[in-house]
Amino acid sequence: MSKIRAMISSFLKDFENFAVKGNAIDMAVGIIIGAAFGKIVDSLVKDIIMPPIGLLLGNFDFTNLSVVLKSGKTLKDPYETLAAAQSAGAITINIGLFLNVLISFIIIAFCVFIMIKCISKLKEKSAPSDQVNTKECHFCCSSIPLRAVKCPDCTADLNTQK
Repeated sequence: MSKIRAMISSFLKDFENFAVKGNAIDMAVGIIIGAAFGKIVDSLVKDIIMPPIGLLLGNFDFTNLSVVLKSGKTLKDPYETLAAAQSAGAITINIGLFLNVLISFIIIAFCVFIMIKCISKLKEKSAPSDQVNTKECHFCCSSIPLRAVKCPDCTADLNTQK
């Protein structure tokens, strides 16, 4: 019985370490912000981008762009809107809704790409440079600071050539 308690205690301790670590919390915050960002992009596509495109195409509403595969039982084809087709029980391929989701995906993917590029540039700037700050003694081959004029190991004058 004590072995089971020890296993449960160990499991709970591991879970607590995982849940309290920054990675799990950062991931949860990222998911929440990502979901909110997705709603913003969805509204951007539906309410701002697609209406002008529809206007340029002669007052065309992309949300109603669909292909009727099978007419509904209550009303017959053609349907004025996608909602009318769905309420009549028609089977449709919803091309306009797919286009809205596709454009939303492209915008989100582009934003994530830009964000990753910015983070990569910040990491490059903050990463320690691989500058060489040592040199090798010509006489004893030990590693010494660049500004040294005498080797601390063999006491040779480093300004003298071999």
